[in-house]
Amino acid sequence: MANVLTELSEALAQTVASTGPAVVRVEGRRRLPASGFVWSADGIIVTANHVVKKDNKLVVGLQDGASLNAELVGRDSSTDLAVLKVDATGLEPAQRTSKDLSVGHMVLALGRPGRTVQATLGIISALGDSWRTGMGGQIDRYLQTDVVMYPGFSGGPLVDSRGQVLGLNTSALLRGVSLTVPAATLERVVVALVTHGRLQRGYLGVSTQPVRLPEAVKLMLDQETGLLVVSVEPGSPADEGGLVMGDAIVGLDGETIRHHDDLLALLSGERVGQKVPMQIVRGGEVRDITVKIGER
Repeated sequence: MANVLTELSEALAQTVASTGPAVVRVEGRRRLPASGFVWSADGIIVTANHVVKKDNKLVVGLQDGASLNAELVGRDSSTDLAVLKVDATGLEPAQRTSKDLSVGHMVLALGRPGRTVQATLGIISALGDSWRTGMGGQIDRYLQTDVVMYPGFSGGPLVDSRGQVLGLNTSALLRGVSLTVPAATLERVVVALVTHGRLQRGYLGVSTQPVRLPEAVKLMLDQETGLLVVSVEPGSPADEGGLVMGDAIVGLDGETIRHHDDLLALLSGERVGQKVPMQIVRGGEVRDITVKIGER
């Protein structure tokens, strides 16, 4: 038994040693620094959006003790991700993975709020399907751990037993829960931020609320609810497409709209600038109109 524990201890220490050089300190708020990690050798750094309270005078601390000025490339509050850039080459990026995970897998959360790397051990305590944050961000998988999020660990990586990054740790998406933004979400959002400086999101310009559909419409469409349009912003894509207050949105681009999350999920960056069919109920009748998706 002692040999097993010794081997496990040595393996964990080796994991921290191998991944630690990619973990950086991020000075983006007044008090305690936070953490981040090297995304690419040319100086791209990924961290949590909520720890970057300012847009300038940002500093990134590397493993060798060097402190480098950083610029903000882009941020997305809905997924709590921010991308920084330092003037450096030859950095050692963290190795990322999207491998299959199971509840009970052992993981390490790494951080560098000070000069040295820090680590805390835990397990994956819950896994789930994709979900949408309170600000509308799409997270590809629910990933919860029981690791203790010490002060300054937000923005640091969650790594598996081989030292590969499973995602980015954050304490801002759900209060009181240690969540990890999974690698698949990181890949999608970071690429968008590096390319465009922002995450493109579709925009209609309407306020809606769920509504039960009339019985005849419910039977015709085989759905019980839609989204009642309670206001239309003048000059918005919805206004130009002919939507009016009192319409009920029941479909967009061939997909059913029952709840607000359904609409948000379909207003993706890929649809920005596209003309798409929308199905509505007006005066008890189902109608088809076309709207051009704007950018929020």
